[in-house]
Amino acid sequence: MKQQPLIFELTKTERQGFSLPTCDVPTKSIEQLVPEAYIRINPPELPEVSEPDAVRHFTQLSQRNYGLDSGFYPLGSCTMKYNPKVNEVIARMDGFQNIHPYQAEDTVQGCLELMYGLDTMLSEISGMARFSLQPAAGAHGELAGLMIIKAYHEQRGENRTKIIVPDSAHGTNPASAAMVGFDVIEVKSNSRGGMDLTSLRESMNEDIAGLMLTNPNTLGLFDENITEIAKIVHDAGGLLYYDGANANAIMGITRPGDMGFDVVHLNLHKTFGTPHGGGGPGSGPVGVREDLVRFLPKPVVEYEEGRYYLDYDRPLSVGRVKAFYGNFSVLVKAYSYIRSKGPDGLRQVSENAVLNANYLLNSLKDMFVLPYDRTCMHECVFSGIKQLVKGVSVLDIAKRLLDYGYHPPTMYFPLIVQEALMMEPTETESKETLDEFIKTLGIIMQEIETNPELVKSAPHNTVVARLDEVAAARHPKVRWRRSL
Repeated sequence: MKQQPLIFELTKTERQGFSLPTCDVPTKSIEQLVPEAYIRINPPELPEVSEPDAVRHFTQLSQRNYGLDSGFYPLGSCTMKYNPKVNEVIARMDGFQNIHPYQAEDTVQGCLELMYGLDTMLSEISGMARFSLQPAAGAHGELAGLMIIKAYHEQRGENRTKIIVPDSAHGTNPASAAMVGFDVIEVKSNSRGGMDLTSLRESMNEDIAGLMLTNPNTLGLFDENITEIAKIVHDAGGLLYYDGANANAIMGITRPGDMGFDVVHLNLHKTFGTPHGGGGPGSGPVGVREDLVRFLPKPVVEYEEGRYYLDYDRPLSVGRVKAFYGNFSVLVKAYSYIRSKGPDGLRQVSENAVLNANYLLNSLKDMFVLPYDRTCMHECVFSGIKQLVKGVSVLDIAKRLLDYGYHPPTMYFPLIVQEALMMEPTETESKETLDEFIKTLGIIMQEIETNPELVKSAPHNTVVARLDEVAAARHPKVRWRRSL
């Protein structure tokens, strides 16, 4: 693939991409308008290119970007599924797109009704009493949820300082707990990939504020002991926090509230059909059981006497966690997605996601080592230790997948699986797409047998070859300066 130069490398002195007509009104010099101390001595270092060169440069760069509109993401724990474009159209309707957060409540009744309805639907889906729609991402929802847990214990006069996380947890779990001021206690997994009950019981004491868990977990496995886990934590006075990153596997089938969870965050940008990553922004609403509603971030949308309004009168609230009322356009897209699917459609989403993941698991388990040989949920985790014996790492396999036009799966996570390779096909991928991916991995397995150096030196067909990732992390070059 041809190397694309930097925009500065296309510069030709005094070339420009616009042409303005001669000004036909009186003008003033820059010195007359701006104090001398703020006037540049040297001109800004901006690229000087024609309009066609600028357009072609950025168009060519955009065509090298990999996204869900261009290919399959076999990524794990991120639910990178196709986002229906109809939701984008709805979010751009004038009544949603052209509003302002400072408008009077009477002028945005439709928007408040949508937020109230989304709160109600997310509560029904998760088994919670109410939701705050403010958090802007999953980790932000974790932060708000842990603030609620802390406020709950403080209101009861208890000084609980520790949060339990499993050894397979998302990295944001211990990070969010530390941000709120909790100490983190790690609990080991058992041979089935669930939480070890003996280890959990040994960790429980009066200092434990709660347990952070996602179910199914990051191994893609549903914890068979979830009701017993909830009882152990509740008996010790703690609360259960549900990391909703993997909720794409359970919609309409089971609910965190029914499992015993007290606080939940859901990723609208993972589970409910809104863009993820660079297509964001995200949204991570946090929901709670009935007696924790008083601690939710304020304001929340309420309805009374035929009118929706924002309720700020909440003395036990943990306060505002984001400016205004959340990423509103994302809320619109999620509302549209849920309404278009309905209860049966949401269940089918999860059933198809689980079906696709198990199809991958059973199709690939002879190629890799399967650390937990049991039915998975939305994602499956393999180990590449068999390939490592031949000197090929899962990083090498991921790099080789780039040559075949695939975004690589998640590597080296969860940390409890050596040479982990995590895959989540989601419900939006067809059998034909999965079959082609499986076929490609089979070709790479043959290459490992016959020509391992080909895989170890991949990628070969990308804009840049294998990067020195350690050097890039330790000695990053973040500034480019052209010679004057």
